[in-house]
Amino acid sequence: MIKLIYSLRHELGKFASVGVLATVVSVGGFNLLVHIDDAPLATKPLTGSIISGVISILVAYMGNRHWTWKDRIRSGAKREITLFFLINGISLLFGVTCLAISRYVLGFNSVVSDNIAANVIGLGIGTLFRFYMYRTVVFKKQPITEES
Repeated sequence: MIKLIYSLRHELGKFASVGVLATVVSVGGFNLLVHIDDAPLATKPLTGSIISGVISILVAYMGNRHWTWKDRIRSGAKREITLFFLINGISLLFGVTCLAISRYVLGFNSVVSDNIAANVIGLGIGTLFRFYMYRTVVFKKQPITEES
């Protein structure tokens, strides 16, 4: 396991850097939309989470395509973007679902509980899912071919 992590260190570092930037956009956007004084979506936290999540997905795509996996073969922009947004849509649902459970099932509605549910638990699950899917499905490694 340590050998695998070591072999992925450069990829993981770039992925994490892009992820930090996308997270700042997502968490910052969510809190601006939902939790500041007179927030436009103060009564609609799920909508705020979705909007900030979509914007952060755009940031993540640009960073991962043009930096993290820039050396990977381009399999067609339409294919990559479709898969990227599908994977991120699924990942976004992890955070929204955690927020919905926290808010509407458990009855927590503070800034702290919203951020723990959506931006710690949901984001953590989503990050593991995204890393695996990006590197194995969206930005595939070129197959090694033997020359005759």
